[in-house]
Amino acid sequence: MTSPTMQSAAPHEVETIVGPSVKVEGDFNSQGNVLIQGTVSGNVKTDKYLQVEEGAKIMASVRADSVKVSGEIQGNVRAKNTIELTPTARVVGDIEAKTLIIAPGAILHGKCAMLGSSEMADAKSKSGAAKRKDSEIEYAFPKSLVDEAAA
Repeated sequence: MTSPTMQSAAPHEVETIVGPSVKVEGDFNSQGNVLIQGTVSGNVKTDKYLQVEEGAKIMASVRADSVKVSGEIQGNVRAKNTIELTPTARVVGDIEAKTLIIAPGAILHGKCAMLGSSEMADAKSKSGAAKRKDSEIEYAFPKSLVDEAAA
């Protein structure tokens, strides 16, 4: 029988679980899928999927192929593919990913960068998009939409 936690990690087969009563101090490296239910005070790196459950906490930087956050991360998060923030997620730090999913209720305090978006860079330069500095969001709209909105 599969526990609800293991089902929530599907379709990813979990190799390492940091249970709710576990506190890890120091860097944590893995080549497989990782499920965090406890507390990690150190950098977390995995070559595959990382899931941070509700009530779990990571206090350092995170690197993975894909990341799903329902708990708290105080540090930068970088994923080669997807970062998903569920309604209970709280991230204080910068995030970088190819795909970013933020559910209503999730809290993100930091900068966002999209990886592998050379098409977006081309679109921005052609559209004459306005840029804001530092922690403010950068928007890119086609000039025709901007002109219509101003009219």
